[in-house]
Amino acid sequence: MQKLNLPAFEPNLRKMDGKIHIFDPIRKKYLVLSPEEWVRQYFLNFLIHHKNYPASLISMESGLKYNERQKRTDLVAYGPDMLPLLLVECKAPEVKITQKTFSQIASYFSQVKAKYMVLTNGVDHFCFRPKAKALSFEESIPDYQEAING
Repeated sequence: MQKLNLPAFEPNLRKMDGKIHIFDPIRKKYLVLSPEEWVRQYFLNFLIHHKNYPASLISMESGLKYNERQKRTDLVAYGPDMLPLLLVECKAPEVKITQKTFSQIASYFSQVKAKYMVLTNGVDHFCFRPKAKALSFEESIPDYQEAING
């Protein structure tokens, strides 16, 4: 898999049925390793071990309805009040971050209403904070306490 612009970690990999699988500690199961799953697991590790988000307050690939269609958010981190704090959309490293990918997370945000939105392909990361009727670009991804207090 491609090297990412995230801190290194040793994912738990296993070969099953001729395919490589990666362990997801939130869902507590092995998943087929795809480029997007590689990014999702690296970003999850980054949030838990480098930004101090509690694993117990993170959900992975939760369902939501948007325009009568069933969709899935990649990752949502919650605050201690169980309100959505951080909505993360992950793309494979070869997927460029464009207006189309931004529109996808914006549509999810309209349902989730997290305090922050992050769009990442593992190489480039963009963090936004909705304010009034505009978006504020954040210079970095907030750590957990900063996100709660910010």
